[in-house]
This record gives sequence, C-alpha cells and structure tokens, in this order.
Amino acid sequence: MKTIAFALSALLVTSAAQAATKPPLSPQEQLAKAIEGRVAGKPVNCIDFRSIRSSRIIDKTAILYDTGTTLYVNTPVSGAEWLDRDDIMVTSTSLSQLCNVDIVRLVDQGTRMQSGSVGLGKFVPYTKPKR
Repeated sequence: MKTIAFALSALLVTSAAQAATKPPLSPQEQLAKAIEGRVAGKPVNCIDFRSIRSSRIIDKTAILYDTGTTLYVNTPVSGAEWLDRDDIMVTSTSLSQLCNVDIVRLVDQGTRMQSGSVGLGKFVPYTKPKR
C-alpha cells in the first residue's frame, strides 16, 4: 500500500512540475487559439455597443470583442504596445457604436492611473462556419 501511495505522490509531483514548466502562449498563439475554428469576414468600421457581451485584451496585439455569435478582432492602428490584459479599457464615444476612429484609454487596475491608449483599427469579424 505504501508503494502505491509513493507512486501516486511521485506522479502528482512530476505532473505539477511539467505543468509549471510549460511556457505561456505567445500573444500570436493566444489570438490563434481564440479564433480557432472560425472564418474571417470582411472588416467593418464599427460595431454596435449593445451587441458586445465581453471584451478581452491580447497583450501588445489586439482587442477581442465577443457578441456571442461573432468574435471581432481589432488590431489597433496605434498604441498596441500599451495593450496589457490586466488593464481596464475605458472608451468614450457619443455614438451607440464603437468605431475605428475611437480611442480606448487603458487604466492600470492597481493604481487606477492611465497606462496608455490605443487608436482602434477596423474590426475583423470571425464566425463559426455553418454546417
């Protein structure tokens, strides 16, 4: 019985060590994983604010806007180097749409100070193909 317990303990320690040494995904790999199984559509200038269910930052690369059926990928035309997944995005617009001319301010969660800003690019829609 002690042999089995020792073997299980060794297996758990080995598995934990392997998981800890697995390198994190690069931003490009994170983006590829997010759009995996989806097909890109024609880029659009604006998306409706009310349709956005969630958003996510891919470090120094892109912002993903999820509407439930479509995942819009926005690669900023300026300031992408400021994108940090731990920042809060603050967007001010007078329209009911988020457009490629809008600026998104980035705020550090800890200090609540502005950490940068990005100028949005076009929104590339990614949808799952119909079967």
